Amino acid sequence: MVSQTTGADMFDGNFARWCTDHGISRATAYRHKKRIEEDGRWTARSRRPTSCPHATAWEVEAEIVRLRLNLPHHERGADTIAYHLNAVAEKQHWSEQGWTIPSRATINKILSRYHLVVPEPKKRPKSSYRRFCYRKPRDCYQIDATEVRLATGAKATVFEVLDDCTRTLVATRVADAETAAGAIAAIIAAFTDFGVPALVLADNGSAFTSRRTKGGTSGFTRVVKRAGARLIHSTPYHPQTCGKVERHHRTFKQWLATHPTQPTTLIELQQLCDTYQRFYNTDRPHSAVKMPPLQAWQNAPLLGGPQALPIQHDATVHALIVSSAGTVCIDSHTRLSVGRRRAGQTITLLHDDDHVTAYTADGNVIGHLHLDHTKRYQGQLQPA
Repeated sequence: MVSQTTGADMFDGNFARWCTDHGISRATAYRHKKRIEEDGRWTARSRRPTSCPHATAWEVEAEIVRLRLNLPHHERGADTIAYHLNAVAEKQHWSEQGWTIPSRATINKILSRYHLVVPEPKKRPKSSYRRFCYRKPRDCYQIDATEVRLATGAKATVFEVLDDCTRTLVATRVADAETAAGAIAAIIAAFTDFGVPALVLADNGSAFTSRRTKGGTSGFTRVVKRAGARLIHSTPYHPQTCGKVERHHRTFKQWLATHPTQPTTLIELQQLCDTYQRFYNTDRPHSAVKMPPLQAWQNAPLLGGPQALPIQHDATVHALIVSSAGTVCIDSHTRLSVGRRRAGQTITLLHDDDHVTAYTADGNVIGHLHLDHTKRYQGQLQPA
């Protein structure tokens, strides 16, 4: 049609009839006629606006690219870049230029435009996850151990204690193996430096409980209970319960792998762990709290502790006495059975939306159950 014409007889000699035949208004046809007369032929033009007032300034884009290229490989995501942009914006007075810190999505789009990220359309978006955490610092500490190798090839174990709410690393202790002594040293260090929490969450490893080995009360359990905290253990073969500290192991190992000097002894490894704890708590922003963990701890209006069990909107912890019939009531509408043999005992119940997990006074898992809110009586707990 018009795209094929030049400045010759572009409308077949009859302008009005041509517009009627092609169903085009005269105003539109005249606009294209003028373009042909100016350019000598009709060519497609970009519909992109000549300006976009809300577009990210190229100076801001340059800073995003610079941070992406200069930050450590495992510390250069969109959230971390946004955190570092705050310091740049303050130093360069971005507010006077009318520039703002782009959102996480905008930063990712800019990185994609410069081919600095690999698109993963099938990857589950972070917005689809339901994050669970306690409301106050010191409501709950998570403890776990991870194995690392020294420069000599020998194995070592690092116990890490993480605050559930702020992700503050409250203790990190090196041991030659995953032993109760190492776990006790780590939890005592956490209690000494940051205070005693309401809950301590651990897995079912032999360093934290003896119920699956020799039975009785373990030394770690006695230390936690003596301090006034309540010990609970994760469901066996379900590491997601301690997911925060489990995920933190990877962050620590990535940092350790990129450190210029690798430890050859346990003493050198402990020195590096102390250095990492300071860096992680004060210099590195955490995506969950949008700031360094220790800053989130210090900004909290209240701290938890043994004086009160945590209470929150998404999950609650209950200390309940089992009735003579072997049942407990979560509220006036929900009742479930833990067994007559536990009648008179005090149990701890973690209630998270439609899921409950019951624990003994020693922190051992009794069982769990998915609640059916259409029924009052929920039936028997499923054994752990």
